Amino acid sequence: MNPLVISVVLGLTAALANGLGGFIIVQKNWSHAYLKYFVALGSGFMLAAAILEMIPEGARLAHDRTPFFILAGYLLVHFFEHTVTPHFHFGEETHAHEFGHMHRGYSVLFGLLIHTFFDGIAIASGFLVSAWLGWIIFVAVFLHKIPEGFTVASVMLASGSSRRTAFGSSALLGAATVAGVLTMSLLSHWLEFGLPIAAGVTLYVAASDLIPEVNKEPGVKMAFVVFAGVALLLTLRYYFKPI
Repeated sequence: MNPLVISVVLGLTAALANGLGGFIIVQKNWSHAYLKYFVALGSGFMLAAAILEMIPEGARLAHDRTPFFILAGYLLVHFFEHTVTPHFHFGEETHAHEFGHMHRGYSVLFGLLIHTFFDGIAIASGFLVSAWLGWIIFVAVFLHKIPEGFTVASVMLASGSSRRTAFGSSALLGAATVAGVLTMSLLSHWLEFGLPIAAGVTLYVAASDLIPEVNKEPGVKMAFVVFAGVALLLTLRYYFKPI
């Protein structure tokens, strides 16, 4: 199958995971407890994927410009998620007073749209390099998609939006991921920029968004789940990465 077709299919799959995360938060009878395990496992896997796979491949494409593109991707997400948007964190938002104005909820949505757009860029960039890299990036993206949809729906509810709007916001994140896939597919000649920038975005999401949430959990159990995420990536590299 054409790698760009695979990218689109997997982008749609990731988008459905965003929608599932939103569905969980608007359905009160669903348990939210297991989401923290997705956050912990995803953070370890994403961190390892960015450092061991995406950055080396980015360096092969962009050479000495790679560090600048990685830094640009990192700072881009920081700007939209934690400079433009106040009080943002992954997980359920229970401080409604911090999101009492609806525009704050939409500012979180906008910040996450930038992030999820680059999730799509990352998936398509990976498949343009190799099937191996594409699948690794897809797994890294997929693991945090449900918590991502859960987060934006939770914030929208805290800001006073309806449950329909909250679910629609999670679906919009999925649409942004697909848009990123299609953009990179159409602009494949920009791969040398797209992959290292996406690596910087992935590094930020893992290290600055997800791992701080893991560190809030008492005990060491969640920390071991992070290491399990890293171990999963290393296991896949050992058994499946082409030589």
